[in-house]
Amino acid sequence: MASVLSPAELTAWRTFLRAHATVVRRLEAELLLEHALPLAFYDVLVQLSEAPDRRLRMTELAERVLLSRSGLTRLADRLERDGLIERRPCPSDARGTLAVLTDAGLARLREAWPTHARGVAEHVTGRLSADEVVLLAELLGKLVEGGASAAVDS
Repeated sequence: MASVLSPAELTAWRTFLRAHATVVRRLEAELLLEHALPLAFYDVLVQLSEAPDRRLRMTELAERVLLSRSGLTRLADRLERDGLIERRPCPSDARGTLAVLTDAGLARLREAWPTHARGVAEHVTGRLSADEVVLLAELLGKLVEGGASAAVDS
């Protein structure tokens, strides 16, 4: 079987996978150790905190956190049981359900934010120059859906 990837491309791919797994594992471990908060919980809380009125349709939330609807439903069950979110009927669509960040969820996010920010700085951005951070954002932006890159504040 002929390889369609050059050695440099294969190395880049494997390094990308290893870097992602390593950083995510470290961030998760820090959130669990310091706040007993899984990274998946943190991600949902962040997405809801940034949404208008701290609420999103479950389908939109699933897209933002890169989970299937059933995966998000199971995660939402746990978040709701912990009092971090509430699920409410969507007023504009009787078939839809909203996930709503509770005050307790917002407080938990605010407690965990410094740990997460420190981890991102320690494991990612702090290892790069300012120019490399901008370049990394541009390069990774080419990989996200549609090739659109995220806005970068200089």
